[in-house]
Amino acid sequence: MKTTEKEKSSLGLLERLYVGEVVKGLAITARHFFRNLFIHTAHLFGLMKSKKGAVTIQYPEERRVIPAGYRARHRLVQREDGSPRCVACMLCPTICPAQCIHVRAGESRDPAIEKYPVEFNIVLDRCIMCGLCVEACPVDAIRMDTGIVEMSAYDREEFVNRRDLLLSMHPQKPPLPETRL
Repeated sequence: MKTTEKEKSSLGLLERLYVGEVVKGLAITARHFFRNLFIHTAHLFGLMKSKKGAVTIQYPEERRVIPAGYRARHRLVQREDGSPRCVACMLCPTICPAQCIHVRAGESRDPAIEKYPVEFNIVLDRCIMCGLCVEACPVDAIRMDTGIVEMSAYDREEFVNRRDLLLSMHPQKPPLPETRL
C-alpha cells in the first residue's frame, strides 16, 4: 500500500524525529541512576542498609542464587567402590565443539568394565559450557551440577581440571528460594 501525503503529514515534526521517546528513555535511565547513586552513597555512611539498589548486586558480599539445572563446573561421578563411573567410550571428546576434553583409556582389571579413563582432562578456558558432554554420556559419568561458577586463575595450567580433581567435586546443595532476580 502506498502512503498518501495526508497520512505522512499527520505526524508532527517532533513525532517524526522521535525526540519525545528519546527524552522519556533518558528520564527513566536518569531516575534509576540517581536512585542507585543516592542509595549506595547512603550505604557508605551506614544509612538505609535494608534498602536495596534497583538492580545492583554488591558482589562478592552479595551473591545470586544459582538455579537448579544451571551448567556450572564439571565433575566425574564415582561408583560405590570409589572408581570413576566413566567407561572411556570417547563420546564426550567426540561431541565437544570446543575440543576441550581429553581422555586416555586403559584396560580395567574388573572383568565387568572393559575400559576406564587413565587420564581425563577438561580445559576450562576453552570450554563453552554447552553441556553436550553431559547429554552424550551413556553411563551418566559426567555432570555439571557443582554450582561452582567462579573460574579465575593466574596461570593457564590452573584451568586444566584433571581426573582426580573432577572426582573430588560434589554436587551443589539444593538451591534456596530466590529472593531476587
